[in-house]
Amino acid sequence: MAISYNKMKKRMIDLNIKPKDLKASAEISQNVMAKINKNEPVSMDTLEKICRVLKCNIGDVVEFVDASPIDH
Repeated sequence: MAISYNKMKKRMIDLNIKPKDLKASAEISQNVMAKINKNEPVSMDTLEKICRVLKCNIGDVVEFVDASPIDH
């Protein structure tokens, strides 16, 4: 399984929140934003901060997606 932050990115678009604004409001580092952009894991504390800013639940921010290749 792989991590996807696509739901978070869609929510940011819906709320008209730019990545730099999320970074400032959630008080997260540029390194964390880079991890998110690469769909890498971040801490629960970070996810909590993001959820607080986006006024949502963790399932609205991150999801697990199947990363295995499809057999033909």
